[in-house]
Amino acid sequence: MYLHTAPTSSDDWLGPLARTGGIAPDLIGFGRSGKGGHLDYSPAGIARFVEALLGHQGVRRAELVAHGWGAAVAVALLRSPAIEVERLVLLDAAPPLDAHSWPRSARLWRRRLLGELAMGSITRGLFARWLRRASAGAGAWPRERVAALWEQFDQGTQRAILRLHRWASAARVLELAQALGGLPVPTLVLWGARDGWYPPGLAAQWVDRLPAATLEVVPEAGHWPWLDRPEVAERIAAFLAQR
Repeated sequence: MYLHTAPTSSDDWLGPLARTGGIAPDLIGFGRSGKGGHLDYSPAGIARFVEALLGHQGVRRAELVAHGWGAAVAVALLRSPAIEVERLVLLDAAPPLDAHSWPRSARLWRRRLLGELAMGSITRGLFARWLRRASAGAGAWPRERVAALWEQFDQGTQRAILRLHRWASAARVLELAQALGGLPVPTLVLWGARDGWYPPGLAAQWVDRLPAATLEVVPEAGHWPWLDRPEVAERIAAFLAQR
């Protein structure tokens, strides 16, 4: 099961899916999924959507590959009795577990009214620069991919992003950090050395709390390491294949 981050969609995972197979849904609020204002866009709320999807598929055991905000969703799934998680891969996990480590855009989105104004002012050009700033090279986000994602970046997705970031109060992030200590599942943490949003120094916030985690920093890779370095998909596949 592949869990994408904000503001993207399951399209992020086309390369890894071709290598490993699996399920990669558009999480509620993103891509082509439902984006109603009544939906719960917290990690727990998104996790309930994933649980329902897996239950519909008859899946009770899973391996999770989670990127960015998908990591917070993965933690919620790991705490659920409905799914047994056998292995976990986290890539450039979010949110930061240190309140001082939020990127500037995220700090703006967390503020009422100012966040709405900042979100509403994003143009297609700014959107493209924002994605490419987080990556090691512009090749990770070709024009066609940016155009497709821009079409999905509608009012519903913008609302989901704001609600997801505002969920992350100091108390909730502390609860998330404390929950990591009770997750003994074998975990591989991959982090792009040139992540322009969440630098690799933040990886220790996650790795040091997870009882069975190994960290690998990916050189010449940004926030989506496998887009800059396609061989990362092979590393994910190799870890998931271990028994």
